[in-house]
Amino acid sequence: MASCPGPEAAEQPQTITPPPPCLAVASLTVSPSSSQMFEGEFVSLSCEGESSDGWTLRRNTSRETRSECGSHWGKSAGSSCNISFIITWDSGIYWCESREGATSNPINITVTDGPAVILQSPVLPVMEGGDVTLLCETKTPPSSLPAAFYKDGSLIRTEPAGHMTLHHVSRSDEGLYKCNISGHGESPESWISVREKPTTTTDPPSSPTATPPDSTRFQLVFRLLCHLLVFCPYCISTVLMVSLYRQRHTGNDLLVSMGTTPPTQADQGLDDDYDDVMTAVTTEHHF
Repeated sequence: MASCPGPEAAEQPQTITPPPPCLAVASLTVSPSSSQMFEGEFVSLSCEGESSDGWTLRRNTSRETRSECGSHWGKSAGSSCNISFIITWDSGIYWCESREGATSNPINITVTDGPAVILQSPVLPVMEGGDVTLLCETKTPPSSLPAAFYKDGSLIRTEPAGHMTLHHVSRSDEGLYKCNISGHGESPESWISVREKPTTTTDPPSSPTATPPDSTRFQLVFRLLCHLLVFCPYCISTVLMVSLYRQRHTGNDLLVSMGTTPPTQADQGLDDDYDDVMTAVTTEHHF
């Protein structure tokens, strides 16, 4: 379910009230994709989305409220509505409406008659970071004339070919735009809305079986070598002391078997000292 973008329509300078925002799964598109048109053009409006079946095209104009396509304007074709010859009276707010009363995004259409000027601009909100091209044209040729472009009443710049591109638009580019062609007139104002670009996560999820990077492997090897350098002296000293201890006891056993006198008290003291050294070395090693 998507929320209807009602605020964009509400900010446009208009006296015709659009329907209130609601939840909808359909959106309204218009072809040609412009909110300003010359009288006599063919216009097609369509309800598009996951569940656009059963939606009805409605509009509010200065002459009528909530009128339905096919009643006395347009020709209904499923979820679309075609206006073969649009006139100034068709200017107003258009939207799709379901049987339950849900409404789509509203679109403000302005129809101009005579040799006037219109501004071709995006009907739907544009994505942040994209480019937007505005075209100022007249009904009678030549249409590609030098045009001055305005935003919120202030001059932006004058383009000799009659079209202006806004690069990498942001929310600050939202506003009312119009154009002026000298000797032909000024276009109505159109509201351009910029939709915030959704944030996406580009980093892939970590895997428990993934191979660690080279820097991580190097750190692991380095730490292993450090541990070996610290504990190797203790291991070597322990092996040597155990070897000496076994040799000494082997010699004492040999003397006893040969009938020699047992070790004296002094020798016993040396053995005790040796045991103390062994205990200290073992304790330091475990520490």
